[in-house]
Amino acid sequence: MKTRSKAWRESLRESLNDPKEAAAYLDAALEEGDKEAFLLALRQVADARLGSIGKLSSETGLNRESLYRTLSDKGNPELSSLDKLLHALGLRLSVETLEQ
Repeated sequence: MKTRSKAWRESLRESLNDPKEAAAYLDAALEEGDKEAFLLALRQVADARLGSIGKLSSETGLNRESLYRTLSDKGNPELSSLDKLLHALGLRLSVETLEQ
């Protein structure tokens, strides 16, 4: 019998395979205003969509060490790296007005 956390992780991974779910998940992480939460969400989406840092490296043209640093808790990705990562995941950055 699967543990709850394992079942939850598998369910999350399955849902993040859907580009719309992945985009909503990342958007929610951004709204938290916590960089570490966003980078964790980005790692989870990358894992669900591509399965490995090696494949992500191939898709983005970024080396593995750089990706591990970028996606770590202390990561601070440049805009160009973030754009490459999101593009490899079938996503993109966008800007919206603040709701008043």
